Amino acid sequence: MKKMQKFILPVLIIAAVAIMYFGYFAPRDGLGSFSKFDPNSHASQEIIVSLVKEKGVRLDRASGESIFYVVDADGREVLVSGPSSLPPGMNDAPTIVLVGHLNRNNSFHAHDVRIRN
Repeated sequence: MKKMQKFILPVLIIAAVAIMYFGYFAPRDGLGSFSKFDPNSHASQEIIVSLVKEKGVRLDRASGESIFYVVDADGREVLVSGPSSLPPGMNDAPTIVLVGHLNRNNSFHAHDVRIRN
C-alpha cells in the first residue's frame, strides 16, 4: 500500500501535463475559428483558414496591401488585408496560415501569410 501511495502524485502530475498538452498546446489539423479572436486586442495570433478562390486576390496599389477573402471552420467569411508579397502557389493551396489580428469591423489584418503543408 505504501508503494502505491508514492506513485499516485507523479501519475496525477503526468496526467495533468498530458491533458494540458493535448488539449491546449498540440497543433491542430483542421481550420481555426475567428470566434476565438478578440477584436479589441492587437496581439498577433495564428489561424489556419481556407482561401475563397472565387473572389480572387487583388493588390490595392494605394495602400500596398493584398486583399482577399478566407473562410474559417465555422464557415465565417472574412476580408483579409495582408502584405503585398504573398507566397507563390497560394491560390492552389487547400489551407493557408495567417498571423495577425481581427479588427472591429470584422476584417483581419495579416502580418504574415504562409502556405500550410
